[in-house]
Formats: sequence, structure tokens, C-alpha cells
Amino acid sequence: QVQLAESGGGLVQPGGSLRLSCAASGSSFSVYEMYWYRQAPGQQRELVARISSSGSTSYADSVKGRFTISRDNAKKTVYLQMDSLKSEDTAVYLCNWGRSGLLYGSWGRGTQVAVSS
Repeated sequence: QVQLAESGGGLVQPGGSLRLSCAASGSSFSVYEMYWYRQAPGQQRELVARISSSGSTSYADSVKGRFTISRDNAKKTVYLQMDSLKSEDTAVYLCNWGRSGLLYGSWGRGTQVAVSS
């Protein structure tokens, strides 16, 4: 089974930046799509970014132009670069994997992002 571990969250002021990492321990990382989700307290889990095995990307409208998803297949890691952060970005951020938009993995603990002055 593919195991994922998120890191890089923290407290940042509005307008600041963070880079999240998601490290995979399983095999065949390069053939999977990778996804970043977020979930704020009392709210539904939301897909914010995805990257295909070939490197194509897509984003939720709420983060488009501010967030960038990337992957390093040699390191089996997917990243989420978050710039121009807003208070509305405050959430637990989680990664997952799949194919053709279908999730294959289990949900982990995620990493907390708090945007506040």
C-alpha cells in the first residue's frame, strides 16, 4: 500500500507563503495522479489541486493563480507552493493519490495551515 505523510504547514500572515510536502513511501509513485485537498473545521473536504503522472495540473478556482502543485518522482514527493495566502485558506491540508480522478488512498493526518495576523 502507498503511504503518505504531509508536512510544511504552520502559521503565516495574510499575503505570506508556505510550501507543503507530501512524501510517499510506496511503489509506482510516478504512475499515479496526486491530489491536494483541504478541510476547514465544520466544512466539507475540498479538492484544491491535482497533478497527473505526466505533469499536467489543475486547480480549484479559489486558489488558481496563487497555488502551484508540482512533483518530484525521484523523491516520491508532491509539493504545494502557496503564495498570497488569505485567511480563507486556513484548513488542514491533505494529500492523496489515484487515477483518472478516482481516489485510491486512505486519508492521513494532514498538515495544519493557519493564515492570521
